[in-house]
Amino acid sequence: MRSRVIAFGIAALVALADRATKLLVENALPRWDSYVVIPGVFNLVHSQNRGAAFGFLAESASEWRAFVLVGLSLVVTGFVFSLLWQATRPASQSGWTLRIALALIIGGALGNLYDRLAQGSVTDFLQVFLGSYEWPSFNLADSAISLGAGLLLLDLLRGRRQPAENGNAAQAH
Repeated sequence: MRSRVIAFGIAALVALADRATKLLVENALPRWDSYVVIPGVFNLVHSQNRGAAFGFLAESASEWRAFVLVGLSLVVTGFVFSLLWQATRPASQSGWTLRIALALIIGGALGNLYDRLAQGSVTDFLQVFLGSYEWPSFNLADSAISLGAGLLLLDLLRGRRQPAENGNAAQAH
């Protein structure tokens, strides 16, 4: 039960931190304005993304765009929620890497889902440059989802511990 409280607490903290940072940007920086933090490397911006990740579907005029984005977000968030619920069962063999990964993904998804439902777009405010390349603006929720996906990949690559057939200690793959 303790692992479930911690994991879902992490998800809630991510969603709340995402909301707090977006409110700060929305109140302190005019829309479409930017503030240079590290010249040529990092800016704070106030942009609104009506699409999915990296602006996908942002220019779509279809009235179905919002329905698809919200619906897909709800389905995926529900699926990841169920994975985390299973991973935090008392008898679960899931490690903390998996639990934290899923919690970060849920927290980020809830943060962006709130924006979509409340205002029809997601507030992005972090802008990074790598040489002449400008990374699409993103937010704390996007960062949590990306970090969670990376941890999930790490957990999958690390493999699961399987009990030995003859009762010896578990061996990692």
